[in-house]
Amino acid sequence: MAFTHVPGASLYWKRDGRDHAPALVLLNSIGTDMDLWDAVLPHLQDRFALLRIDTRGHGASVAEPGDFSMARLAEDVLAVADAAGIARFSLAGVSLGGMIGMELALRAPQRLEKLVLVCTSATMDSASWNDRIGTVRTEGMAAIADLAMGRFLSDAAVPALFESVRRQLLGMDPQGYAGCGAAIRDMDLAPRIPAIAAPTLVVTGTRDSSTPFAGHGEHLVQSIPGAAHVSLEAAHLAPLEAPEALAGALASFLES
Repeated sequence: MAFTHVPGASLYWKRDGRDHAPALVLLNSIGTDMDLWDAVLPHLQDRFALLRIDTRGHGASVAEPGDFSMARLAEDVLAVADAAGIARFSLAGVSLGGMIGMELALRAPQRLEKLVLVCTSATMDSASWNDRIGTVRTEGMAAIADLAMGRFLSDAAVPALFESVRRQLLGMDPQGYAGCGAAIRDMDLAPRIPAIAAPTLVVTGTRDSSTPFAGHGEHLVQSIPGAAHVSLEAAHLAPLEAPEALAGALASFLES
């Protein structure tokens, strides 16, 4: 585990798995940190050189207050990959992590082997995100916790998991959440993703009310050349509700 200093932030990252295996970067959603992938790691660590990163303002990655951009978040990933000595890698990102992955695929295609987009989208409601950003900055994380948790997990999630995710959400830096929320609000991915050249897998959750296949996943599949699709029995945080199934989909796609 280590920290990499970039403009406006100190980024926390951790290596797992095999040193000389194919590299796979794992990115978290907004409102979570690298622990989002904990249940998936046992199924991947014998196959890949894993690099997890706490997105700026999340987990142990501290950041100066302000609006972040998707371009800045993609540059963060490249900076950490450089610090970890990883020249080329595949990337799997959940929600915001997938958005960062799409931006990186467009900005630095030479660095990316394959792309896995988990419960994410190229377009979100800017007005609702603007409202959420304002609420968090003035009232704190508790003001949006019920809204976020209603989308993060389904009723199938066990109470201990629900409570753990909620505690993490309530304990995170409101300014970090708001800064990443601004990146979601302002992203311009939708008209650009037909230029993504990396082989891409789109993973959607049947219980995901935030970025379901209809209106979100289907747009990615239709717009990214040659994109494949897998549907899992999960809500928005698929690594928590379907870790084994997600790991299987990842391994099958990345090793093909």
